[in-house]
Amino acid sequence: VQLQAFGGGLVQAGGSLRLSCVGSGGIFSTHYMAWYRHPPGKQRELVAAISARGVAAYKETVKGRFTISRDNAKNTVYLQMNSLKPEDTAVYYCTADPTGGGARFEYWGQGTEVTVSS
Repeated sequence: VQLQAFGGGLVQAGGSLRLSCVGSGGIFSTHYMAWYRHPPGKQRELVAAISARGVAAYKETVKGRFTISRDNAKNTVYLQMNSLKPEDTAVYYCTADPTGGGARFEYWGQGTEVTVSS
C-alpha cells in the first residue's frame, strides 16, 4: 500500500485548507484511514480517523473545525480544515490500517506541511 498526501501550505489564522491522501496497491475501501500530525517540538498526535464504513472520530481540539471523509471510488481520504489556528501548524500524515480495525496503522504517507500564521 502506498499513500500520497498533498494539499498543505501556508494560510492565515481563520483560513481553510483541504488535505488529500491517495492510496494505491491495496483494497482501499476496507482500510481504516486516519490523519496524524506532528507539530514542531511536540509528539505526533491523532487528528481524525474514519472507518471503512465512514464512521469518523476526532481529536477534541479539532471537533467542529475539521472534517474527515473518504471517496472509495477514488481511493482518497480528505481532511477539510476550517477556522485554522496557529496551533494547527504541523506536518500532517495520512495512514492506513489494512485490517480495518483502527489499531494497526502500518502504512504512512510522506507528510504534507501546514503552517498557520497569526
